[in-house]
Amino acid sequence: MTSITFPRRRRALALSLCALCSAAFAMGGAQAADQRVVTLLVPYPAGGLSDSIARALNTALGKALNQQVIVDNLGGVSGSLAAQKVLNAPADGHMIFLGSPNEVILSPMVNAAVKLRAEDFRMLGLVSVNPLVLLTRATLPVRNADEFIAYAKTQDKGLSYGSVGIGSMYHLLAESMAQQTQIRVTHVPYKGMAPMVQDIGGNSIDFAILPYSTSFKGMSDQGRLKLIGWLAPTRSELDPTVPALGEGNALKNFSHATWAGLMVSRKTPADVVARLNKALTEVLGDPEVRRQIAATGSEVPRPQTLAEADRLLKDDTAKFRAMAKSVQLQPE
Repeated sequence: MTSITFPRRRRALALSLCALCSAAFAMGGAQAADQRVVTLLVPYPAGGLSDSIARALNTALGKALNQQVIVDNLGGVSGSLAAQKVLNAPADGHMIFLGSPNEVILSPMVNAAVKLRAEDFRMLGLVSVNPLVLLTRATLPVRNADEFIAYAKTQDKGLSYGSVGIGSMYHLLAESMAQQTQIRVTHVPYKGMAPMVQDIGGNSIDFAILPYSTSFKGMSDQGRLKLIGWLAPTRSELDPTVPALGEGNALKNFSHATWAGLMVSRKTPADVVARLNKALTEVLGDPEVRRQIAATGSEVPRPQTLAEADRLLKDDTAKFRAMAKSVQLQPE
């Protein structure tokens, strides 16, 4: 009996060892994959609002994923250069895009060289909601929106304005405002918000419509620019000293805001997308992350489900495509 059972035991032991080795090999492979660096791609140069939001997120996101998350900045073509880089990368969750309507919805509408579409991306969820503000150079002789429009109508050559590129949300909104109020404007595109704001502070361009940043208040207090009004019916708690466009008459109903969210290629596997969404939910529950995002002058959203995030991107895509059509923006 012993001579029969012993080989069986040996065979069982050998099979068990093989199973353990296979499991260890598989775990080692998974662990190696988990140790790959995740890139959080920002579509504008360092120093701007998007960059600050990304750097408020990346360390906590790395902890939630148990992977290193690095921030990479790539400006150009209204942010679509970085967006395309995400689509060109392997759709495995190791390249995440900090995107907004600028890059994925609007840029393709007016730049024939941009071939991507909003439908190419999967939203993981919002990371910030950003009220918009109309700001001008300090030497522009206006104090509010009504005075701004009245002054613009006296300028035969019109006013110059900056945006982060042709087809950006800020380009579209400035053109829409000009159309509604019948003022003349000249577009000056930039690669990012930081150099544009520097030029406003240096009196090189007249105005811009931008997402609010806490740095604007400091520049306003120093007399380097003017905060003319929130693009909203009422004032924002971010800075109640700034009037709302809704308080005047010329731009009473000109109310808009923007957002930033994490995105990946639509081709990313569902289980990877679910894991990233879960990590983002954890990150947005971190009080320190929320404090850092709020410190940029952004509102911190509640975590979104994947279904909610998808619906937001779909709805805003329809909204901004309709707005672009109304001002007759065409691909160039």
